Amino acid sequence: MIQNIEFFINIAKFYSILSKSLEWKLGWIWFTDFIVLYYLNNAPENKLKRIELAEKVWLTASGVTRLLLPMEKIWLVSKESNPNDARVSFVILTPGGKNKLEEALERIEIYGNEIFSSDSNNEIKDINKFLTEIGWKIMWK
Repeated sequence: MIQNIEFFINIAKFYSILSKSLEWKLGWIWFTDFIVLYYLNNAPENKLKRIELAEKVWLTASGVTRLLLPMEKIWLVSKESNPNDARVSFVILTPGGKNKLEEALERIEIYGNEIFSSDSNNEIKDINKFLTEIGWKIMWK
């Protein structure tokens, strides 16, 4: 039982340390902003419904709305209404957001090369899979 508690504490500590460390490397954007830009960049037409984005970043719809407001003000993202359904709006990656993401990706690549050895790819895949499985179990309980 204690082992489980320590695992959760270590995951929380690791996230805190990692996000702060990455924010120093990203170049003037927050780690959560980076995650949003990353998912929008990988979406068809660089846009997602707000609810789809919320699911990807594991936030509520209102949490995503609060997250996006400052990003819209500095033109990293924009919103688009759905002409077929007024209740649904899209979040779109702007050209400025794409540029900021490209800069951040370069910095993260360099940082990742400093931390990981070239032969750790399989370990990273295994840990990724394990964390995703745990995340889904927690999310749906």
